[in-house]
Amino acid sequence: MMDNAMVVFTPSGKRGSFPIGMSILQAARELGVDLDSVCGGRGLCGRCQIHCASGEFSKHNIVSRVQNLSPGTRVEARYQRINGEFAEGRRLGCQATIQGNLVIDIPAESQVHRQVVRKALDQRKITVNPAVHLYVVDVQEPDMHEPSGDLRRLKQALTVEWGLTGLSANLAVLKVLQETLRRGKWQVTVAVHHAQEIIGIWPGFKDAIYGVAIDVGSTTIAGHLCDLASGRILGSSGAMNPQIRFGEDLMSRVSYVMMNPGGDADMTAAVIGAINDLIRSVCAISGILPEDILELSFVANPVMHHLLLGINPVELGGAPFALATDESLQLNAAEMGLKVHPLAKTYLLPCVAGHVGADTAGVVLSERPQKQDVMTLLVDVGTNAEIVLGNRERLLACSSPTGPAFEGAQISGGQRAAPGAIERVRIDLQTLEPHFSIIGCDLWSNDPAFVTETATTGVTGICGSGIIEVVAEMFLAGIIDSDGVVNGALAERTSRIEANGRTFSYLLYQGGRQGDVTVRITQNDVRQIQLAKAALYAGVRLLMDRLGIDRVDRIRLAGAFGSHIDVKYAMVLGLIPDCDLSQVGSAGNAAGTGALIALLDKEARTEIEEVVRRIEKVETAVEADFQRHFVEAMAFPHKTAGFPQLARVVELPTPTSATPVRRRRVRRA
Repeated sequence: MMDNAMVVFTPSGKRGSFPIGMSILQAARELGVDLDSVCGGRGLCGRCQIHCASGEFSKHNIVSRVQNLSPGTRVEARYQRINGEFAEGRRLGCQATIQGNLVIDIPAESQVHRQVVRKALDQRKITVNPAVHLYVVDVQEPDMHEPSGDLRRLKQALTVEWGLTGLSANLAVLKVLQETLRRGKWQVTVAVHHAQEIIGIWPGFKDAIYGVAIDVGSTTIAGHLCDLASGRILGSSGAMNPQIRFGEDLMSRVSYVMMNPGGDADMTAAVIGAINDLIRSVCAISGILPEDILELSFVANPVMHHLLLGINPVELGGAPFALATDESLQLNAAEMGLKVHPLAKTYLLPCVAGHVGADTAGVVLSERPQKQDVMTLLVDVGTNAEIVLGNRERLLACSSPTGPAFEGAQISGGQRAAPGAIERVRIDLQTLEPHFSIIGCDLWSNDPAFVTETATTGVTGICGSGIIEVVAEMFLAGIIDSDGVVNGALAERTSRIEANGRTFSYLLYQGGRQGDVTVRITQNDVRQIQLAKAALYAGVRLLMDRLGIDRVDRIRLAGAFGSHIDVKYAMVLGLIPDCDLSQVGSAGNAAGTGALIALLDKEARTEIEEVVRRIEKVETAVEADFQRHFVEAMAFPHKTAGFPQLARVVELPTPTSATPVRRRRVRRA
């Protein structure tokens, strides 16, 4: 019988000659093959499952047969009794030993640096390589003849079994170490952070730890709980940011701090309390304890970033908009007041500039424009729009003060997206009658009674996506002209056009279960949208000027608002520059996806830290051309810029006042 056998691992293609009787797990480790294991070969975790190919691996002239693996063991039988039968052809790599030439396939779920497809946030592959790992070790019991502390012997076991050296442990670990070792009968599971610090210890075998990625927005907070080993999202939850009571937008909150000394501490306490509530909620959904959360990642805009950390944000209220720090931060969760494992770690992505925060860094990490050849525009639309433009050669970023109109604020019938809010609008070209749908009802209707009777709730107002669509439809139908003026002459044709002081408004809805709900689009509502979209477009145009380009190749709209607006109507209004509509789309909650990537892949943290240092910051407040671009962008879609790509889909009215009703070519959603 030969002393050695050739083993080829797929899909890596790595091969080597190994002694007969060596376990597949040991062979994989010696060859540097990506095969997972937490329990160190004890047959407890089941993560080292492999598949043995049967037949000939002709390229390497190796005959691989299943019988060249040792028979199944009692350890594998025990594992299957507890956890269920293996998939066909599967074995535990720590139990199966080499008996001859083999071709061993490592399934994706058995790879340490596996990739998972994230769908809840946005569909993409994320490498699973977290900063926190679990290790099971058997610790030598104390001996009168070889006196040494329990911590020293624990470290020695981690070095011998896992090759970990130079580990540290703080006082909290020491306080529970001895009791844990004895409860586990000298076998323990240890959590190690960045291969440097012991941050958790449990008796016996523990196979799961968890992390939470959190996007702290000025309006909402979103959290996603996932298994750090598999990358699987176990639950998601969201909550309103309670800081809203201190101010609707960011500058209002900064002003609150300026006028109320100590107000920053109140806002920090409010947001930390909301995050703890969110963590409890998502843990309850998933059936785990908050104490099992070992790491958290955060993204936030600069003001939220500072208030999250308990830093006074007043310096962000005026030029030069100085951040306390723009670097990434690695902190203890306990010092932030987070109710998770007492030694859990938090990672905050770096900020880009004074008004371009860690949330924008999250969008960049998610969309990776630095790896694209095409000129990519990223826009995170909110009360303050963060904008990134560029490709692998150069990236620029700025923020633009769009205000809260896109979220329903400062609009007469506006509200946040909730059941009952009008979210889609179409206006009949001939009658000027509206057709709309509301959140909570999938039906289109121009009959208020029909909507009220069939929807789970009656119409309560209009949200951001609805505002965009109704103003765009009013423009395309000639109800407003390119300057945004409501055409009062149309009152002779339809009762939908109503006098409103010196101006006119468009009656979108009147009814409700109590007959007391009215949604009108007033002249002031149109102006609020013009101001918001002009600020956004002007910011984009500044970056285009700096790069010396007249068009962009690809546009991605991020954030809750960007996820729900129809990109065609966004372009009709001129929120974004002209672009092939097939290349314009939603990035979903890209900031939250970036936070998740940073949570699951420690190498991604290094990547985004390097990219952020290369982003060129443009401050719109001191750019002389911003006002010029802003004024030109007040018109629909723009006073001077052409929109040839949009004209292929929509026939735009001519830019004259009191534009008559005309037919236009438009693809209905």
